[in-house]
Amino acid sequence: MAAIVEVKEANGITPDWTVVSSIRFCTSDKYNPGLDFPLSIPSTGYRYSYWKTLCLELSGAFSQISNIKFYCDGAVGYTFGTDGALNIGTKDTGDSGLPFASYDQATGEEGVSGDAMNDAGNGHAVYKGAGYTVKNVTTYGSGSPLDLDSTEYTAAGKTKAAVLQVKCSTVANGAEAGLQNAETLTFRYDEI
Repeated sequence: MAAIVEVKEANGITPDWTVVSSIRFCTSDKYNPGLDFPLSIPSTGYRYSYWKTLCLELSGAFSQISNIKFYCDGAVGYTFGTDGALNIGTKDTGDSGLPFASYDQATGEEGVSGDAMNDAGNGHAVYKGAGYTVKNVTTYGSGSPLDLDSTEYTAAGKTKAAVLQVKCSTVANGAEAGLQNAETLTFRYDEI
């Protein structure tokens, strides 16, 4: 028998963890908002989705799961506009995964914009600090994935998490309204 590995999204203060096969970036801390709380294009500056925290939940029969990587399919077809992006929080040294104890609930003005996760005042408690950088997920493809979690797991539980956020620019800078294309984001790991 092999490991059972599920992607889970965290929401709320506690947090609540929900198994997901897809996620929708929006302007609320909800795992399945449908078409509610869309990220609208600003007239000036930028708007942000609420950040999403995703980890792997490990269960089943396995001896070890390790070497957890994260990457996108090479390009993100969203029309964010100049300097817009689908971003991920990274650590400047070591693996970039967010430890379970460092979870921070997404914040912002619901229905308008999330707070930038690296905002010095209202950002994520970890990613607004020194030693962390927010990067475009297209930096990480299958040939050069992000080192998300270097822990060697030998028992059931949650891995370190990826924290993602959409940044959107103005129409004048090329952002386009409407539903965006689905994108593939991948977790990869070694199993014994």
